[in-house]
Amino acid sequence: MKSFCFLIIIFFTNNVLANEINYLLDTGDTIQIKVYGEEELSLETKIGRSGKLNYPFLGEIKISGLTEKALQQKIYTGLKGDYLIEPTVNVTVVQYRPFFIHGEVRMPGSYSYQPGMTVNQAVAIAGGFTERASKEKIFIFKEKNKSKQINATLDSTVQAGDTVTVEQRFF
Repeated sequence: MKSFCFLIIIFFTNNVLANEINYLLDTGDTIQIKVYGEEELSLETKIGRSGKLNYPFLGEIKISGLTEKALQQKIYTGLKGDYLIEPTVNVTVVQYRPFFIHGEVRMPGSYSYQPGMTVNQAVAIAGGFTERASKEKIFIFKEKNKSKQINATLDSTVQAGDTVTVEQRFF
């Protein structure tokens, strides 16, 4: 029994880590860039509409659509050689862009996203279902394609920027 519980914990931990590793930065995310020993190259910023960042020595960098690791590598490559011998660069998301939920939930609106979030967790954050909510008619509209609805279950994964809609059930 202990082995089974341990495997479940490992599965969920790996699933959350995989989501974080594959997370694509975009408008609305707040990131922190740290270069060890170089305070003037370290900063925290919210990604604006352009999806670009004006970074010291490197100029304008397109960061929208990159993973944290890819941005880290881009900055490392840009700083290495001309500016620093062997820079230690770290990029982390300080705050994820929100997800949105509306329909038959108690408190519709936008909420902070957390990696690995499911529809069930999103509904809980929004105060739970109303008495009219249908647990079978739930849809997710992905951030980049809001016109296409995806049928969802309570276990479906929600990504940052997604919109979750909970429809009304018929009695």
